[in-house]
Parts: sequence; structure tokens; C-alpha cells
Amino acid sequence: MSLMRQLWLAVVFTTLAAFTGSLAISVWSARGYLVQQLERKNLDNASSLALAMTQQEKDPVTIDLQVSALFDTGFYQEISVTDPHGKVISERVQQTVESNVPGWFVSMLPIPSKPGMAQVSDGWKQYATVKVVSHNQFAYRALWEQVGKLMLWFVLGGGVAGAVGMLGLRMIGRSLGHVVEQAGAIGERRFITIPEPRTPELRMLAKAMNAMVERVRQMFAEEAKRLEELQHRINYDALTGLPNRGYFVAHFQEELESAEAAQTGVLAVMRLPNLDEVNEVLGRVGTNNLLKDVGQLFREQAGKEPNATAARLKAGEIALLLPGASDAKAVAQELVALFETQLVEKWSALPDLYHLGVVRYERGEQWGEILSKLDHALALAEGEGGNAWHAIEGEALRRVIPGEQWRSLLTQAIDGGKLRLVFYPVVKQMGGAVHQEGMIRLQDEPDTPSLTAADFMPIAAHLHLTAPIDLAVIRLAIDHLRAVKDDVAVNLSAETLSNWNFRNELSALLRGYPDLCHRLWFEVPEYGAFKHFEAFKDLCRVLKDLGCHVGVEYFGQRMAESEKLTELGLDYVKIHPSLVQGIAENEGNQEFVKRFCGVAHTVGIIVIAVGVRTEEDLAKLKDLGVDGATGPVVQA
Repeated sequence: MSLMRQLWLAVVFTTLAAFTGSLAISVWSARGYLVQQLERKNLDNASSLALAMTQQEKDPVTIDLQVSALFDTGFYQEISVTDPHGKVISERVQQTVESNVPGWFVSMLPIPSKPGMAQVSDGWKQYATVKVVSHNQFAYRALWEQVGKLMLWFVLGGGVAGAVGMLGLRMIGRSLGHVVEQAGAIGERRFITIPEPRTPELRMLAKAMNAMVERVRQMFAEEAKRLEELQHRINYDALTGLPNRGYFVAHFQEELESAEAAQTGVLAVMRLPNLDEVNEVLGRVGTNNLLKDVGQLFREQAGKEPNATAARLKAGEIALLLPGASDAKAVAQELVALFETQLVEKWSALPDLYHLGVVRYERGEQWGEILSKLDHALALAEGEGGNAWHAIEGEALRRVIPGEQWRSLLTQAIDGGKLRLVFYPVVKQMGGAVHQEGMIRLQDEPDTPSLTAADFMPIAAHLHLTAPIDLAVIRLAIDHLRAVKDDVAVNLSAETLSNWNFRNELSALLRGYPDLCHRLWFEVPEYGAFKHFEAFKDLCRVLKDLGCHVGVEYFGQRMAESEKLTELGLDYVKIHPSLVQGIAENEGNQEFVKRFCGVAHTVGIIVIAVGVRTEEDLAKLKDLGVDGATGPVVQA
């Protein structure tokens, strides 16, 4: 039995006991009072009648008239006058009186009517004895009416007391519910604070738990800040705030080698020619301000696309990577327009401010080949003079689908079964499987290669079709779960998080498979989780209530906001491949991953490395505390 039910029953029993006791005492006291009043009434009436007879002639007829006059009032059971020898001079007896008092009440509460006795004198002699007995049915009637009034009052009073008690219990229950909810949330790795209740004992408990939650949050926030500082020190350029060359190369290689990366992309590099001459013209401070302005411009451009990355490759070279883009010339023209409005006019002292090279690349190309094309594009731009650009489109390796055909293609894919999942293992470092990660594929035509999520999901997001695609993926995952013993993980699009209809449909779908929910793992890209944080937080609650696992993938790019993770109750995070590749030789990333694993394990979050390519990296990740891994070395 729940505590609230026990408290409620205690209130009910206490109220009933109090009112039952009060009713019994009141009724018993009223009965005693009526008995006493009957006795006094009998005695007073007998004395009055005897006095009247004493003062009059002792004629039997007169005495009989006096007795009849008193008896006919109807309140007496018996009135008699007897001589000293016991002979009846006059007598009146009434056996029954009509009454609506129940018999059981009369039997339960007897009210005896003690006779009143008085002497009638004749001079100095006793003439007779008067006996008066009042009828007790009138007392029963009065007592019954009094009991009815008391019962009505007690019912009303009990109702009011019960209502007040219920309100009090609701307040206690609400406060206790908050405490229970907080304790449950902590068990689910969600560290939330609750309002402090008025009840002193519960307030002390709430204060203690809130203090513990705040300490955990503060610890996580402080460690996240240190990790962010460490990451910037290792992987970011101090002057421009952009990622450095090592980080950018690792990220770009993942885009080139990952089967889940975009089919095509565009790489743009802006070169500041003759940086030594720029120093002579602007001075050190001016040159630094110029580089900061360029870095800010590229950072803003990268922020417009979820997977875009800007970086400082060399002293005077700033790069912009745009996975999924396919028109190098359009990218170049857009950047040049920004340079003209935000840089050239401001730094007019430098007529030869920049050269811009832009190349289009295909997934699977070699990094060295792309660099060669990029150097060629920069050389051609330099040959055209100051503030010039050159773009190299390259040859498309795949069929390009016209924009107007995408909606029809995606709609048919959802309805016609052209979507499928391919599965990659995610293994524990100590052996065994964490889950199988399902990656979506779209088969447009039988003779054409399948499209990966990076090829069509950005277009689906533009067409607002990510929600039906994600639901189709979840249905495919459920079908797969029936055929395998391992758990299955699926990715949810960032754009789907804020779709409330999707959430309702997802909840209804999963409720139909309660036996499979605990084997489903849902993961959301980091940028989407923080961009739609409140929506993601609510989705986490829904999925966790259903028994599913929830995680964040490609984690590590927005450490400044990672404190929010304490509110989600995440089961796992997957570290971004750029922090994993070559970690066996990268001491800075080793320190970052080790410290992050320590923080994550403190709150019960599993850490999984993504994009692991070598046995050396896998072994090093195990030493650093990473719980699981996925990538080519695991799939081999």
C-alpha cells in the first residue's frame, strides 16, 4: 500500500474515531440529562399535586378531578393517589404513546422514568400518597431528534475536516511526489532540482537532494569548462578561434572515408598572400586583427550548415569545408561577395588582400589529390591578380537528381519500400556487442548505387520529410529486432526533434511493442540535441518512460553546453571521429578523452568511440576508459 494511501486512511480513521467518540459522549450526556430532568419533573409535579390536594377538601371526587386534569395533559404514564394502607383513591394509567423513535434506539439507550412521590396531609395526619410517573416516550423523541442534529452536524463537520485533510495530504503528496520524482530522475542520470516544500522534514530532504544535484551540476560544468579549454588548446588556433590543421585534416579524412558521409562536398581555402608584407603595412596588431576578421567570417559561414567546418591551416590560409555542397563556383561567388563587403573595404590598405581556391570533391577521393587540386586552384587565382578566385568543379561520379524530382523520389521511397537499413557493429572494449547501429540507405533504381543519409537527408530536411523517414527507419529497426538477438540503434534527424506530431506517432508506435523497447537505442547528433534542447529533453523523457536507450552522437564539438546533459538522463554518447582518429599518437586528444570518460562515468554515461580505424587507436581508447567502439577496425 502506498504511503499516501496509508496517510489518507489514517486521516479517515482518525476523523471517524474522533467524531464517533464525540457523538457517543454527546448522546450519553443528553440521555443522562433527560433521565435527571424526568426525575425532577416527576418529583415537582407530585409535590405540586399533593400540595393542591392538601389545601382542599378531601373529597374523592375532587381528588379524582385533580388527577384527571393533570393526567389529561398527555405527558404522564401514571398518576395515582393511595391512602396510607395502600388503597387506591384515584389512578390514571397510559400504556402507549405514538412515537416515531425506532425500537432499537429505545433498547440501546434506555431512559428510566423514576416516579415522583409526595404526601397529602389532612391536618397533622397523612391522608394519602401521590405518585407521578412522566411518560419517557417524549424523552426518547427529544433524544432521537438531538441525535439526528448531531449526526447532521458531524457529517458536515467530517466533510469539512476531510476536505481540509485532503488538501493537506495533496500538498504533502505533491511535495513528496517531487522528492520521489527527483530521486527517480537521479536514478535515470537526470539531475534536476525541485521546489522546497513547506513541510519541515520534506524541506530538509529536498534541500539535501537539491544541494547534491547542484554539486553534481557544478562538478560537471567545471569539468566541461576545463575540457573545453583543453580542447581549444589542443585542436584550435588561439588567434582566430578556428580549429587547427590537425583537427581539420582528421575531420576531412572522416568525410572522405566514411560510408555515411556526403557523396560530394566543397572545400574552399582563402590565402593571404605575402603575409610578411602585410605585417610591414599593418603591423603585428593590425595583422592579427585582419586574421581575426577572416576567422570570424569563416566561422559564421560554417555556422550556417550543421556539418560545415572552418579551420586555419597555415599562418595565412583559412579553409571552409562544406559536406553535401556540389557547386564549387556558387560557393566561391558567395564567399567573394562576403569578402568584398566585410574585408576589402575595411582593409583597403591591402589592394592584394586574398586569393581564393575552391574545389569540389567526391567521397572516396584521396586527401593528397584534393590538396593538389586546391593548390592548382590557388595558383590559377594568384595568376589572375589580387583578390581573385578560381573554382574547380571536377567530374560528378554519380548521377545528379534534379531538385524538382527529390520530393517525388523521397515520398515514393517512404511509401514504396525503397528505404532499407545496413547494420554496423558497436562492440564493448571488454568483448561483446553494445548494439548494431542501423544506417539508412535509399535505393532509387536497381542498377544505381544506394544513397546514404548524407546524400538525401539534407534535402529531406529542406522538404520537411525527415519525420516520415525517421518513422520508416524505426519500423525497419523493429522488424530487424525480431530477427536478431542484439540491440539496435537508429539515428533521429535534428529537424525531427521539434516535430510534435512525430513524437506522438513515435510514442504510439513504440507502445505497440513493449517487449522490444528496451532493445532500441535512439541517438541524435550533438548539434541537433543542443539546437532543439527542450524538445530533445521532452523526447528523452518519453523514450525513457517506454524503456528505450537514448544517446548523443558526434559528441565533442560543443563542450560549452555539455552541462545541459545532466538534465537528459542519457545512456551513452558517441565521440566525434575527429577526436578519435590517430589518438594513439595524439597526446592532447588522449588527455581530453580520458578526462571526458571520467566525467561521463561519474554520472553513469557510456562512452563510445566512432570511426576507429586502427588496432593501435582501439587499444589506446580502451586504456583511456572508452567503453565501446565502432569503425572500420571493428567491422573488419
